[in-house]
Amino acid sequence: MFHPKIKNGKGKTFIVAKIFLDTNILVYTVDRNDKKKLSKARKILENLTKSDIPVISTQVLQEFYSATTKKLKLDKIIAKNIIHNFRNIEIVNVDLGVIEQGIDISILSQISFWDGLVIASAEQANCSLIYSEDLNNNQTIRGIKIINPFL
Repeated sequence: MFHPKIKNGKGKTFIVAKIFLDTNILVYTVDRNDKKKLSKARKILENLTKSDIPVISTQVLQEFYSATTKKLKLDKIIAKNIIHNFRNIEIVNVDLGVIEQGIDISILSQISFWDGLVIASAEQANCSLIYSEDLNNNQTIRGIKIINPFL
């Protein structure tokens, strides 16, 4: 499950991994309460935008806005501006098909519906990895490996 081959203009072809980012990765990029995770999350986002292709979903955007404005008390306009800056990242629209797949994944894998939606969204975008603090590190579901980058 990799992104289609991309040529670098010199005749060489590289395969670039698409990596799905769960909400917690994005939330930590603005969470000043945990400096260690803030630094790590920012580094992850910076590195992914340079070498890999990050993917998020409409669910992740909604959860990001809710978590940052409610839990972190981030100004709502600032949160909106941050979300606007995610426009250059591939975004999976959580539609009926993704929701149905999320339900199936949650039932079969015995995980929460919301985590099932994350996996269904990653699968929809042909991601090979999911970065998440919420799912089991090194677990593979539907051929997608889950990595907790904070371990």
